[in-house]
Amino acid sequence: MLDRRDWLGWERRQAPEVELERVEAVHPRSHIHAVRETSARGGAFDLDTPTSPGSWEAALHSAGGACAMVEALLGGEAATAFCALRPPGHHAEPERAMGFCLFNNVAIAARHALDSLGAERVFILDWDVHHGNGTNATFYESPQVLYVSLHQWPFYPGSGAISDVGAGAGAGFSINLPVPAGSGEETWLSLVEHIAIPSAREFRPDLVLVSAGYDGHRDDPIADCELRTSSFGELARHARALAHGLGAPVAGVLEGGYDLAALASSVIATMEAFADGGEPPSLGPDDLTRAAAERVGQHWPVSL
Repeated sequence: MLDRRDWLGWERRQAPEVELERVEAVHPRSHIHAVRETSARGGAFDLDTPTSPGSWEAALHSAGGACAMVEALLGGEAATAFCALRPPGHHAEPERAMGFCLFNNVAIAARHALDSLGAERVFILDWDVHHGNGTNATFYESPQVLYVSLHQWPFYPGSGAISDVGAGAGAGFSINLPVPAGSGEETWLSLVEHIAIPSAREFRPDLVLVSAGYDGHRDDPIADCELRTSSFGELARHARALAHGLGAPVAGVLEGGYDLAALASSVIATMEAFADGGEPPSLGPDDLTRAAAERVGQHWPVSL
């Protein structure tokens, strides 16, 4: 669909293979070796995470594309980008591949930005319908990354309760915003507007990354939320407005989404909102947002 629309006028770049030292900043060598060896024999890490002989190379390019993207953004080549690569990453914990994910692309990119590209703080907004347990685990004790996840709950992978806020120096820097099955645009946008964005604005990131999953779409066969294609455009508009107000670049890294028509149209809606900007809609807080504000307000200045 992007090809038919001339990639919306965006510059298209091929993803390079990641340098393994970038991966090692998030995953130990034992995990990297396991991904390489399991892929070579076409094995599976679990029922949701099969591999084939091509999976190793695909995973290297997926992580490499995310790293190249943040290099371009923080190098001043662009203010906006979208990394349309798979396998996805946000379920990959430092020592465990799971949920279709081999390496945690967004975590590797964020770590690269912090370690090598001059960023001091990175905000990650994860709107995939599943909790990004791997990203949460990677930065669980870090105050350098503010991680906000909206996700259906209870649901796979079973983590991401609102009480899970991080630990140690990272206490408060994990904001988990679970929503019940059947939740639609009003709930998701209310949580982003009144919880995620004010917290991120106070955090003042140098880089805004979105773990852009589209399995919250009402047509997706895996989950039970009710977002529309346009909903992802509005979510992206919030992220873009935040980044623009802070003078920071913003980018998406593709995660889930399993209805191909919904996936394609929603990626386009996201990219159009990233490029065109505009004011996101303002909604009054619902009861779920008010309850979340009581929790998150213990760490960040959110007020309703």
